[in-house]
Amino acid sequence: MIRPLLGALLATVPVLAVAAPRSEVLLDKGWQVRLDPADAEAVRAHPKAAKWLPATVPGVVQADLVAHKVVADPFVGLNEAQVQWAGRSDWIYRLPLEANAALLSRGHVELVFEGLDTFATVTVNGSEVLSADNAHRRWRVDVRHLLKPGANEVLIRFRSPLKVLQPRVLPLENPLPGEYDSVFGDEPEGRQTSPYIRKPKYHYGWDWGPRILNIGPNGPVRIEAWDDARIDVVRVQQEAISAAEARIAAEVEIVADKDGEAEVGASAVGPDGATAASGTRKVHLVAGRNRVLVPLAIASPRLWYPAGFGDQPLYSVRTSLKVKDEVVDGAVRSTGLRTVELLREADANGRGFQLKINGLPIFMKGANLIPFDSFQTRVTPQRMAAILGDAKAANMNMVRIWGGGHYLPDAFYDAADRLGLMVWQDFMFGGAVTPHDREFRESVRIEAEEQVDRVQAHPSIVIWAGNNEVLSGWETWSDRVAFKKRVGADEQERVGVGMAILFNQVLRDAAERRDADVPYWPGSPSTNYEGRPDVDGDGDRHYWDVWGGKKPVEAYLETCPRFMSEYGLQAMPVMPTIRSFAGPGDLEITSPVMRTHQKFMRGQGQERLLHYIEQRYRAPRDFADFVYLTQAMQADGIALGALHHRACNPVTSGSLYWQLNDVWPGASWSSVDYYGRWKALHFAARRFFAPLAIAAGRKADGMTEVSLVSDRTAPLDAQWRLRIVSVEGKERVVGGGNATVAPLSASRVGTFDDAALFGSDDKRTSFAVAEMLVDGKVVSRALVSALPEKAMALPDPGLTTAWTTAPDGKPRLTVTAAHLARGLWIGFGALDASASDNFVDLLPGESVTVEVTSKASPAALRKALELRHLGESGR
Repeated sequence: MIRPLLGALLATVPVLAVAAPRSEVLLDKGWQVRLDPADAEAVRAHPKAAKWLPATVPGVVQADLVAHKVVADPFVGLNEAQVQWAGRSDWIYRLPLEANAALLSRGHVELVFEGLDTFATVTVNGSEVLSADNAHRRWRVDVRHLLKPGANEVLIRFRSPLKVLQPRVLPLENPLPGEYDSVFGDEPEGRQTSPYIRKPKYHYGWDWGPRILNIGPNGPVRIEAWDDARIDVVRVQQEAISAAEARIAAEVEIVADKDGEAEVGASAVGPDGATAASGTRKVHLVAGRNRVLVPLAIASPRLWYPAGFGDQPLYSVRTSLKVKDEVVDGAVRSTGLRTVELLREADANGRGFQLKINGLPIFMKGANLIPFDSFQTRVTPQRMAAILGDAKAANMNMVRIWGGGHYLPDAFYDAADRLGLMVWQDFMFGGAVTPHDREFRESVRIEAEEQVDRVQAHPSIVIWAGNNEVLSGWETWSDRVAFKKRVGADEQERVGVGMAILFNQVLRDAAERRDADVPYWPGSPSTNYEGRPDVDGDGDRHYWDVWGGKKPVEAYLETCPRFMSEYGLQAMPVMPTIRSFAGPGDLEITSPVMRTHQKFMRGQGQERLLHYIEQRYRAPRDFADFVYLTQAMQADGIALGALHHRACNPVTSGSLYWQLNDVWPGASWSSVDYYGRWKALHFAARRFFAPLAIAAGRKADGMTEVSLVSDRTAPLDAQWRLRIVSVEGKERVVGGGNATVAPLSASRVGTFDDAALFGSDDKRTSFAVAEMLVDGKVVSRALVSALPEKAMALPDPGLTTAWTTAPDGKPRLTVTAAHLARGLWIGFGALDASASDNFVDLLPGESVTVEVTSKASPAALRKALELRHLGESGR
């Protein structure tokens, strides 16, 4: 954090006045935006946008157009198509500002942009000061010589990325393979501009989100004023961490405008607010960039641990710069003290992929995180923290920040630090083959170094990865194979070597030099250039034979990967979310609106959902039943895979399903939808990622393996039992016993074929119920059937309900089942209400009690209540 400006701001027009220390003012008020008058075709077609409109900064044009009702909300109905013109047009932002004599007396007055998306030219009082071409970079320019006392004007001219790049791409005989072709006709198939631009890839459309080519200042804008020297970067480097001492260093990069003496100070302030260590260094600065290390030794440090394994104490590293005995600059970094190791030991299964935190070999449980919104600049810290809170509530300890989006703001990592959620951090490469020219690599180098510098102090970041699916795609995807065949051996080598230099040298160097205590991994999936990527026995995997390849979910049980970093099944969001974008006439499985909000295979994902429903479940009775069945299928399938991965420990060391969140309301692989509403999967995740769990997966050959899983760091004395329970409540014990589960491990306690498990019981009416008990209390349960639910005779469960009021005043609902209720969903139709627990299995005679959160009255809740289940009478 930098010292606040010592001056004043008007409400709409900034007035700048500064004192001797480095000062800054945020330029977030008074901006306006309009179509560039030079874009005559767009001006004629959209006259409302040709006039100056108030603009939000940070922001993007499309969000302002929606806010001012120039275009309809692209998230509703078929409106996505109506906003496409904005990304094809050129725009101008302007800001009037006032400068006084005090400001103009400073040695340097710099205009700083934390993001410009993407092709932008900045002028001050009519003079061009910078030209930007990378949305992931910071841009800084000294404008003191252009400012005058009184009124000044800053203009940012943005060009459409399609207009800039298509003259270069369209003539190419063999353009680089990209990601997703446009459905709007603005780019020919197979001739995408996205590989050639440093811009969030999902803006071009993905199989879970819309195509909206954001344009605008996508990061904060500010003025910084300073004289002799300023702090540019502070990194917190860990030399050695132990229970006795933490040896760290504040690595300070200083920009000076001339040679001179200075004093650099640093201190570490502990979680209790007391100074734990401090130090100073007197140095001779030279004109230009200077690097100064101030070592700090913290006695008896408090270590940061992931969620479920300890506390998350945080330290503040505070730095100062003195010139001529005056403090001219300072910065603060929040950090945590912990060690990270990536173990790649060879064994009979191949080569491992085990992350250790503070010496603990932790099984990584979590999900992949995509951008929070199609317009990331409108995402608040509270919204990011809420999604991360949902992840922790589901017993996750890791999120992977996928490489096709944004580098997230510091507030995201602050929340992850506090919650103890580890972060797998991709660099922002989403899948497209990358250019191999030096200019492109140099831009990426600067981007990577700036981004690592910005966030590396956060203890939540435990691995840096070079890209998402670029390496594996180059090896196996059909369009890449065809591209390599077309271009011939020489060009294939140039492209391949260029990617190797980028991911194995440029990005590796940025991560390992600037965040030395965190391992670097060149891509996901990858084997660290030691073999073919995306294999079970080495490195991490993205497994899409289920869903993408249409295999049944039981295929998850066929192998034990070393680290599963992607796998997933789609589902629809809950009905209140669907009603936010669809009218009553749109509530059909394959209506135009549903296909528009289903991005897999251009809307054909609806048929894929039906395919997976029909594999195991009954046919949907109506649209609302279809929605429920998609969620049941998703929750059951991912639970099967996740518990199998946990049971494979230590061969498998992580399970991150695709995906945690959404960028807009629609069908997707998420477990929490765009509005923060939990799908059935997220409720299931809270159970299958619980610290203690039982896994009971029935494979295609009819064999069921039962394992006990423990995340505890001490041996666990547990019991297990296996019963056959009929839908009417008859039961018999099949197996069970005592077991000692080693720390951080899984123990297989039994393997049963169908004959041993079900015997002569009617498989149409019987389930195997596997339970893990600790001190006589059931801590985890899994149901196993020999037949898919559609082939079973599941009777009406005879559900009864009772309403009471919880101590906090919330309505409380108890649901009791006379017979088996498989996959009970407590819903309220289109009414916005959520139960504290959901998608549960109730054995005959069991009850579940939940609190209901809603703004609706108790009477409205009672009237809207819908109970769904997988039986024939399931609503």
